[in-house]
Amino acid sequence: MSASRPTLTVTSVTIACPAPRDLASFYARMLDTEVGEADPPRPGEPPEAGWAQLRAGDVTLNFEWDRHWTTPVWPSEASAQVATQHLDIMVDDVETAVAWASECGATLADFQPQETVRVMIDPQGHPFCLFS
Repeated sequence: MSASRPTLTVTSVTIACPAPRDLASFYARMLDTEVGEADPPRPGEPPEAGWAQLRAGDVTLNFEWDRHWTTPVWPSEASAQVATQHLDIMVDDVETAVAWASECGATLADFQPQETVRVMIDPQGHPFCLFS
């Protein structure tokens, strides 16, 4: 006997980081949106802790504090923290988007595996891709 198939809808992505409100502000500026909600740190947590959320098109991005954050290495290396997921962001012009992301605080990754995609690193170390 099998269970009935429920309706499942992905609504958001949650990104662990060392300073969620700061990272949400970076993505809000870069994506031309606003941080919709933000919570301060809980008692006993450092000032950079907390939580924040923004809407980016049809996707909600949540940013949550990770007490044991380790910056991922890109590209991955054996025995190092790896990025288990990343954001893919479609743009109308890759080079213009790279310049804008850089102005917002991202850096261009040293390793670029594809000619038509640019891997960027956000201010807290997460890779993300810009593509057209």
